[in-house]
Amino acid sequence: MLNLLTDIPGLIVGHATDLALGSGVTAILFDEPATASVSILGGAPGSRDTALLEPEMTALRVDGFALGGGSCFGLDAAGGVQAWAREQKRGAVFGGVQVPVIPQAIVFDLTNGGNKDWGRFSPYREMGYAACEAATRGAFALGTVGGGTGATTPLVKGGLGSASAETRAGYRVAAITIANPVGNPLVGKGPHFWAAPFEQGDEFGAQGFPAHPLSVEDLKLRAKGIQDEVDPPTATSIGLIVTDAPLSKAQAKRLAIAAQDGLARAVHGAHLPFDGDTMFAAATGQGEAVTPQVLTLLCHAAMMVTARSIARGVYQATALPYPGALPSWRDLFR
Repeated sequence: MLNLLTDIPGLIVGHATDLALGSGVTAILFDEPATASVSILGGAPGSRDTALLEPEMTALRVDGFALGGGSCFGLDAAGGVQAWAREQKRGAVFGGVQVPVIPQAIVFDLTNGGNKDWGRFSPYREMGYAACEAATRGAFALGTVGGGTGATTPLVKGGLGSASAETRAGYRVAAITIANPVGNPLVGKGPHFWAAPFEQGDEFGAQGFPAHPLSVEDLKLRAKGIQDEVDPPTATSIGLIVTDAPLSKAQAKRLAIAAQDGLARAVHGAHLPFDGDTMFAAATGQGEAVTPQVLTLLCHAAMMVTARSIARGVYQATALPYPGALPSWRDLFR
């Protein structure tokens, strides 16, 4: 296994990255429509087509997802992903019209130093299409790429991460995330990650957890803009969990909720008023939905791969090429 979302058969992942802009888009596309749902726990989310993912809504399956920067402007990206999917004859057909369903979530990266003077129309629709054109079934880059290009944390550069696991039931679970939180993924001022207990090998530096009891300073809320009453924090962590198990839409909802637990374990201060924390969940498996016992194993795995993915995104990130840009974890601790 690659320890990536592409460990789940039947999907592709692609990035579009613009370092001058300081932003980007990541597209995830399924070979066959996938059962999906969502959990939104942040106080300031930005999203597209999330209401239809609730279990009581009619739509059962989606054709892909877009994860990107740009805040509300970035929601144009799903249009580019949808255009590519339609060209590939993906999506349900209504009255002879192909309609791919591409839900999206965005992070706020408008004030990270990049050139956001793009003119009348934002570049995100074209970036969504370009991300599809670059999509692969194999290894893909992590860190300052795609939707994680402009991501930040309170102390170091944020980024795009991914992680995977296999349950004892034989099903795989994998995450792809963008770490751009109000809160802190590091214990105190670092270098340790809050996600350290879940680390596999040295996937985010093998720093372990602090050996000493955590101090008041370690537990202090180190958050973006928390002292600033004029300019609010610029944040949001988002992601997608995928399993190859067959799930009902209600079970996919439960998987998305479990992923939020992983976010809360990886970030000290999650689901805050200026976060938009949104986690999608999708299932590619066909046939009868799994039992509650198997779903429990999947939810446990979803929590852990989400926590690991958040930390990997920060660990793999590199600083943006602007004066005054946040340093990366590697700049400070390697």
